[in-house]
Amino acid sequence: MTLAPVKRSPLVDQVMQRLLAEVASGAWPVGQRLPSETNLAGMLGVGRSTIREAIRALVGAGIVETRQGLGVFVASTRPVENLEQRLRRADVLEAYEVRGSLEVTAARLAAERRTPEDLERLEAALERRMQARGASAQELVDADLDFHQAVVAAAWNSVLGDVYGALLPVLRTRLKDLAEDAAANADDRMRRADDAHRVLLDAIRNGDPHAAADAALDHLEGARRGVRAAMEERGSEQKP
Repeated sequence: MTLAPVKRSPLVDQVMQRLLAEVASGAWPVGQRLPSETNLAGMLGVGRSTIREAIRALVGAGIVETRQGLGVFVASTRPVENLEQRLRRADVLEAYEVRGSLEVTAARLAAERRTPEDLERLEAALERRMQARGASAQELVDADLDFHQAVVAAAWNSVLGDVYGALLPVLRTRLKDLAEDAAANADDRMRRADDAHRVLLDAIRNGDPHAAADAALDHLEGARRGVRAAMEERGSEQKP
């Protein structure tokens, strides 16, 4: 069985734009109730189903909200970005600061909750990371983030895992660009990073949440300084 592709009616898009224009102009300020579906349909010369679909789309964008038994109210003058959309615009250092908060918490929880299977995955991920030294920038970044993702998984917190998962595509893209620079992939830096990852894994294996959190914080602070240095070097090379 085949189904015809679903397409939003251009009429619905036109209605959405008209409603957005009213909100943006201040004619309908935040907190004001919109006219009823029947009234809007009459004002715009469209059917109630078109109004209903446009309202649903505006609810999804965070522009309006429905209140049971009361109607539809203006909630914001601009669309609300979801987390993944916001992260795609993130500066790499801002992303690193968020990464640090997430991974320090994950390391502490992993030391408390890790299972034997988690430890096996962490060992395997660390081995792959060490073997990736000298590989392509993409392989190195993927191996590094796979290890940290295994730490997050060992924390056994689904919300933490979801937020970290949303951050990963941003980190992969930004870090790949920096890892292609020789300064970001120097041998001595890689050896220090290998040691830091081993210290973190040992703390998790030993069930020491304080040591695990400290190890994650020390490593990520060093990594953040390295990212900043690589960005500054790249910026100086691009100057005329």
